Amino acid sequence: MTYDPRTLETLRADAAQIVARYPSARSALLPMLHLVQSVDGYVSPDGTAFCAETLELTAAEVSAVATFYSQFKRQPNGKYTLGVCVTSLCGVMGGDAIYERLSEYLAVGNDETTADGLFTLEKIECNAACDYAPVLMVNWEFFDNQTPSSAVQLVEDIRGSRAVRPSRGPDRLATFKEVSRVLAGFEDGHANEGPAAGQPSLEGVDLAARNLWAAPPLPAAGSVRATPATLEGDETK
Repeated sequence: MTYDPRTLETLRADAAQIVARYPSARSALLPMLHLVQSVDGYVSPDGTAFCAETLELTAAEVSAVATFYSQFKRQPNGKYTLGVCVTSLCGVMGGDAIYERLSEYLAVGNDETTADGLFTLEKIECNAACDYAPVLMVNWEFFDNQTPSSAVQLVEDIRGSRAVRPSRGPDRLATFKEVSRVLAGFEDGHANEGPAAGQPSLEGVDLAARNLWAAPPLPAAGSVRATPATLEGDETK
């Protein structure tokens, strides 16, 4: 490993806190990978070696996990990851057009980083925000109801160091490294900021309330659970 002594000391102190949360050190690997990303901006060879040494794993075992999950980067990532949802609803609502516009504007393709190291562009398979389609995520924070032009403006605002606030969530947009540290389990003080859900997300709840709908009661303990026969009527009786 080539970490300087101060960085290595800080990493070891943070890693000790992470490992202490788990009954088995091996279980700490996912947050540990986020931790080294918060320092290097990706899961670097040094980060892989640090995780392996700390958790008494082989580098191959660490790499097997890091290559499985898309949030772990295997090459230097941009300061801001632009994740464009292109799945079904977002795609037909404009997600594909947003991705194509950003790709052209930034001159990068999927999972590529701009020459200045500021942006990485990604196609995302569902951001779980269909009620705000099409959505764009920046470092996993939501920017709802986007268009190609609003997405380009967002990029320009970030590039120009102008204040940018996600549609839901924290009051400010964190960098990729800052978010990686949060995902490693270290709070940044922004957890309770901003709305978590807006009216489109709550429409189903409001509709049920207006119509006095409620979930069916749970069966009494020991009672026979409903089956297709009991629901549709038992023809043998």
